[in-house]
Amino acid sequence: MENIIFDDDFYSKLNTIKMSLSMRMSQGMSGNRKSTAKGSSVEFSDFREYMLGDDIRRIDWNAYGRTDKLYIKQFMEEKEGHFRFFLDTSASMDFGQAKKSVMALQITAALSYVILNNLDRVFINEMKGDGLIKGKGMAGGAAFSHLLNNLKNISFEGNIHISKRISSCSVPRGGVSFIVSDFLDPEGIEGAVKYLVSRKQTVVLVQVLAREEIEVDYEGTLNMLDMETGDKVKITMSTAAVNNYNAQLEAMRTGLAELSRKYGAHYVSIESDKNLAAVLLSDFSEILRGVA
Repeated sequence: MENIIFDDDFYSKLNTIKMSLSMRMSQGMSGNRKSTAKGSSVEFSDFREYMLGDDIRRIDWNAYGRTDKLYIKQFMEEKEGHFRFFLDTSASMDFGQAKKSVMALQITAALSYVILNNLDRVFINEMKGDGLIKGKGMAGGAAFSHLLNNLKNISFEGNIHISKRISSCSVPRGGVSFIVSDFLDPEGIEGAVKYLVSRKQTVVLVQVLAREEIEVDYEGTLNMLDMETGDKVKITMSTAAVNNYNAQLEAMRTGLAELSRKYGAHYVSIESDKNLAAVLLSDFSEILRGVA
């Protein structure tokens, strides 16, 4: 993807989000959550392998000398939250004058920015037609530039079966999972949601649609190309056809909302041409405070 996705305007909006959203969430998203889980209090608990963004002061150099691997000391009481993004990278996401892929990447980056600055850990997983590229955990504000570089290199192509891709991913128990997609998957996504909920994940469905998909005003006979399969179809767009399309679109969005209620998930539908800061501050602030 082109670097223009993360231009000066994007960084300006991040500053707005940091000042507004982070302040609202300060009570719920601190990495200093008190619990019996492992963290950084004075009581030692265990070791785990070093991850990008970890505090190098916690590295156990004696363990490194014995194993030639970097390990972090873990302590009791403080717990960081784990936030996973499952990003749809199919060709249909690259549609629209304001591309869905751009909004999806910017939402993922902006949410990650807030999460990292609140001392939690982020995992970015790319859903591909033939598999899933599982991202390594990143933590700390310094990891954000590395996260952006990874997002810049994502390509959108082929098709996707969301439930198959997510169900094939070994997800630890507990945390928050965002599925970012247009959800134009004929096989549906209930299997993915059901699996994540079974892993004690709080699930957030983020649907990104292009303005051209929401406000259809085509007329006459058109040659259509399926962006994911490459199949060509000739259709006639009459008033009845447009009405039928709109009804199916509304049914899909209603179905996603009902699916979310069924499994205690959250559902957000976003137009790809909306202002990013407005999206984060209006559509996500309450959700993030609720799931943190």
